[in-house]
Amino acid sequence: MTTLPLVHILFENEAWLEPLETGLAAEGFSFRRVKLNEGILDPSQTPAEGIWLNRLSPSSHTRGHDTTVALGREFLAWLHAHGRRVVNGQNAFELEMSKTRQDTALRRQGIVTPKTLLAIGHDHLVEAAAQFQGPFITKHNQGGKGLGIQLFHSVSAFEKYIESDAFDAGPDGKIILQQYIKPPQPYITRVEIVGGRFVLAMRSSTEQGFELCPSDACQVPSAGPDVCPADGGGSKFSQSDVTADDPLVQQYIRLCKTENIEVAGIEFVEDENGQRYTYDINGTTNYSGVFGEKIGVDGMREFARYLRSTVAPALERTKVTAA
Repeated sequence: MTTLPLVHILFENEAWLEPLETGLAAEGFSFRRVKLNEGILDPSQTPAEGIWLNRLSPSSHTRGHDTTVALGREFLAWLHAHGRRVVNGQNAFELEMSKTRQDTALRRQGIVTPKTLLAIGHDHLVEAAAQFQGPFITKHNQGGKGLGIQLFHSVSAFEKYIESDAFDAGPDGKIILQQYIKPPQPYITRVEIVGGRFVLAMRSSTEQGFELCPSDACQVPSAGPDVCPADGGGSKFSQSDVTADDPLVQQYIRLCKTENIEVAGIEFVEDENGQRYTYDINGTTNYSGVFGEKIGVDGMREFARYLRSTVAPALERTKVTAA
């Protein structure tokens, strides 16, 4: 019997790890945590063999981990230079760190997105806002958790905001202005893809805002600084009627294969005419355990099964061929 490779988990938020580690253990994997907040990287050293999982989040700065993204970029480049097997590696990571790049990747696949502009600097922000015919929202180009999303109905209101002390330019100063899509009901839909396969689709209520991290840890407001402050306890999530054979899902699967994204939660909103607009790709996806139990799907277990059935055997074949 072939021994499963060791799984190295690149992370910065411990609160998200338990479901993943439970799934890995259930499939027989041994694993270790590699925290990337600060540290030392010696490029002359050779990284350990095994499967490397990238669980670094664009929202890391909101937990006081301001250097995670910068260190993560160097670490992933080091792993790739040594030919290590990385799940959601460099390209997937760069897409997750930039909503502008996400929009470009989605458009390349013919997927409809809201009108999206990136701007830096006061005058350019005002100029960009003037290009929208109706309401628009702003968000950080490197975002996460829905934090910082603001809705504006006029350029003057937006200009007043960016001139106020309340204005937050985000971790890198890049602001996204995006067409506001008003849904007939207050929810968005999130489609989960693992290893090029549809796993589940979930509706997330937006009645209490856009902080929609589905992790069960994120539903506990008082759980501390390493937990994103979303209310709901699982009640904000419900089953969607989107299925694997939905044409949009098939576009998402092609997108993931093209962009080397092995795990993703992709979000869309539907307007009153039934047009669906895709606006976000979450590579560091989490799953609601409460919702998963309700529909009989354990997202992290599905992920671990993918590693066991596909990634680990392919890695073993590579080693045998190299030998």
